Amino acid sequence: MGNDLAAFAKENGVKYFMISYTDLFGGQRAKLVPAQAIADMQKDGAGFAGFATWLDLTPAHPDMLAVPDPDSVIQLPWKPEVAWVAANCIMDDKSVAQAPRNTLKRLIGEAAGDGMHIKTGVEAEFFLISPDGKTISDEYDTASKPCYDQQAVMRRYDVIAEICDHMLALGWGAYQNDHEDANGQFEMNWAFDDALATADKHSFFKFMVRSVAEKHGLRATFMPKPFPGLTGNGCHAHISVWDKDGKTNVFADNAMELGLSEKGRNFLGGIMKHASALAAITNPTVNSYKRINAPRTISGATWAPNSVTWTGNNRTHMVRVPGPGRFELRLPDGAANPYLLQAVIIAAGLDGIRSKADPGRRYDIDMYQHGHTVEGAPKLPLNLLDALREFDNDKSLKAALGEEFSSAYLKLKHQEWNSYASHFTQWERDHTLDI
Repeated sequence: MGNDLAAFAKENGVKYFMISYTDLFGGQRAKLVPAQAIADMQKDGAGFAGFATWLDLTPAHPDMLAVPDPDSVIQLPWKPEVAWVAANCIMDDKSVAQAPRNTLKRLIGEAAGDGMHIKTGVEAEFFLISPDGKTISDEYDTASKPCYDQQAVMRRYDVIAEICDHMLALGWGAYQNDHEDANGQFEMNWAFDDALATADKHSFFKFMVRSVAEKHGLRATFMPKPFPGLTGNGCHAHISVWDKDGKTNVFADNAMELGLSEKGRNFLGGIMKHASALAAITNPTVNSYKRINAPRTISGATWAPNSVTWTGNNRTHMVRVPGPGRFELRLPDGAANPYLLQAVIIAAGLDGIRSKADPGRRYDIDMYQHGHTVEGAPKLPLNLLDALREFDNDKSLKAALGEEFSSAYLKLKHQEWNSYASHFTQWERDHTLDI
């Protein structure tokens, strides 16, 4: 991609740029900038009051400048006169350390310093629901096992095909779309890429899916568990590490168990070592723990882990190794911040490699049926507060992510938990009025 956004606008008929950054809660913030002003914005950045978004800043802080990264620019396929561009947050000529994209970029740099090139892919599940958010959008989508339902996916063909067409036009390597395990739920897959590119695409994908759904009079949600009794929205991450040139997969070794090299096992060991703390980032909302700790769903399985275990090609564990040279982390959900998801995976994995962490025993059992027989495997946190406490107690993971980031994240997330805990619910009235 060229590095001159003004030239990009001229060549592609772009009238406006959305200069976008993602805050600590995954909120996508943007300013709409006319192409005539983009040259100055590319140099100096667009000004934001950071306190007005979910960052740990005050009204007294100076302007936070979102400086667009031209390598990330994407022309909106559904509105070509607008282009989206991810930005890096700057304040007083210094990188804002708590900003998610900055955190990810720093960790990618650390990995590169160790000769490692991180490549990842994500599977961002979502529901198509009614505009008021109360029901799924397709009244005929009622099967008890709706996964891969051909009739149901075709009833939403106009939405799914439009999104897939856009991904194909953008060169993302889109390769399959399906109706997922819950009524009203879908998954769309595109090719893996460098971790920063995957994070930018993940961020844009959420924006695109919501926008196209709205165009069709619907609403899209990535909420982890929008409906009781139905499978929740996961965001499984596929991870591999390559050499510094990005040409040789250093996780691949056919002589090793499951084709996972010693370095791959150590990276996995870091994920296992930090899993309970990891959940505070990969499962960042109160609602996230309704997915992880859900009872059996209508379809018969939650497809979400609740214990820290790993396996081969078996979807009932937190991590599976589906083939040589990569593994799938099944812990993250739809609320995961696209940048922090990648950052915390890299942070945990690098720590695993540096400490030569052992992932522990591999289990090949059906965890949904026989998980109770596993001894010694930690259970994942039961709620957001437990996850935040695990993260706060994990000194090495906090240090790897950066103390400024970790402090800001914990502060704002504890505020969110306190807001939830102080909220009065109908459940309390139903169970306490007559006590």
